[in-house]
Amino acid sequence: MLRKLLAVSSLIALLAGCAAPGPETYRDEKPALDLMSYFDGTVDAWGQFADRSGKVVKRFTVVIHGRVEGGTLTLDEDFSYSDGTKQRRVWTIRRIDAHRYAGTAADVVGEAHGEAWGNALRWQYVLALEVDGRVWNVDLDDWMYLQEGGVMLNRSEMSKLGVRLGEVLIAFRRRG
Repeated sequence: MLRKLLAVSSLIALLAGCAAPGPETYRDEKPALDLMSYFDGTVDAWGQFADRSGKVVKRFTVVIHGRVEGGTLTLDEDFSYSDGTKQRRVWTIRRIDAHRYAGTAADVVGEAHGEAWGNALRWQYVLALEVDGRVWNVDLDDWMYLQEGGVMLNRSEMSKLGVRLGEVLIAFRRRG
């Protein structure tokens, strides 16, 4: 019995040691990210989706028109994909407190949740993604990092039932 208890304790300690850093890890990083201010206005973005093998299967550009009204950030995103398709997503995001955000969009299942510290934001949600005429609910785990000069880098892991499906990389730049 003692052996089993020690084995389970060791496994828990090992897994805890492998835990990914949380957003608060970046609390002292500069420039500080204020999500509401950053996206208030027009932001351009360039991105790509790579499948789980790392092969880039789709590239895209996005023009984002953001506006803050009464503590709510609305992001009107117009996507243009490398295969000629277009997509529009409108986010409604509200600040919960100094570090936490919540948001919705038509193709987001339930509510997205984010936490920002220093120059970093972690944004997690379930996206209803249409693939070959079927809709798949996939988990997205976005990490955004504000850089000098108003550029923000985003790395997002897409998964389903814990299985990694691919990665989205995006670079954002504020206009003006």
